[in-house]
Amino acid sequence: MATPITDSQATIIDGKAIAQSIHQEISNEVRNLSQTYGKVPGLAVIIVGDRKDSQTYVNMKRKACGEVGIRSVHVELPNDISEDELIGKVHELNADPDVHGILVQLPLPKHINEEKVLSEINIEKDVDGFHPLNIGKLAMKGREPLFLPCTPKGCLELLSRSGVSIKGKQAVVVGRSNIVGLPVALLLLKADATVTIVHSHTRDPESIIREADIIIAAAGQAMMIKGDWIKPGAAVIDVGTNAVSDPSRKSGYRLVGDVDFEEARKVAGYLTPVPGGVGPMTVAMLLKNTLDGAKRNIGQQQ
Repeated sequence: MATPITDSQATIIDGKAIAQSIHQEISNEVRNLSQTYGKVPGLAVIIVGDRKDSQTYVNMKRKACGEVGIRSVHVELPNDISEDELIGKVHELNADPDVHGILVQLPLPKHINEEKVLSEINIEKDVDGFHPLNIGKLAMKGREPLFLPCTPKGCLELLSRSGVSIKGKQAVVVGRSNIVGLPVALLLLKADATVTIVHSHTRDPESIIREADIIIAAAGQAMMIKGDWIKPGAAVIDVGTNAVSDPSRKSGYRLVGDVDFEEARKVAGYLTPVPGGVGPMTVAMLLKNTLDGAKRNIGQQQ
């Protein structure tokens, strides 16, 4: 879980360990569903083309499904498939009662309109949480989306399971992407934080970030946030995954976050590492969304 590091102030949040706990909880619920109703959750992942990074992500999701007992439906399509054919495949999966979640691995080839394809996924199977109706409900007070986007949901789960309270806190989100920055800001707002979004046109971002009790770094800029940008004791969730040159590694590079980890660990109260922080939580939340979709589908109370 959250492991204190003796030579520094920050408590390092172990995303791998927290994700493993969630996997175990999901596995237990999947077993109960199977025993009680004779059904198991099903997740369909559509991959178009043969991009190596996409293949890696898809294989990781399939492996995770296998670990918790979720049925994985793998749909591999050629790079030159037409947009209409791809949408037809999405409609097939929408109609399949044994599929409770549909994920289209991005990016798609340039001749396909991603927005159009994603909007064709049945909202009750939108386990990525990106359907406009799900995002719209997330943005409205008193409304609850059927699914939350996986990475933002994982960020809040890390805070919650590490004992970091959000209510009444000053939260700063660095980055405003549709995938992380915007939805995580909305989630923090729903959790009663006072939220500021820092982006590429923000004046004097350092002074704004220094005021934050909670920082969610999702700008995609390697080690952008320095130790002296962080309020002592702040909780820092680093979503960034950036490759930087490292001749000492066999690969020639290493992964770093948007936060300068070595500087931040001397100042922050809580801090996620990269890798091993937010990454494992994204997959865990995808599995949780699929489980929730299955429970909703069979009329079970969540």
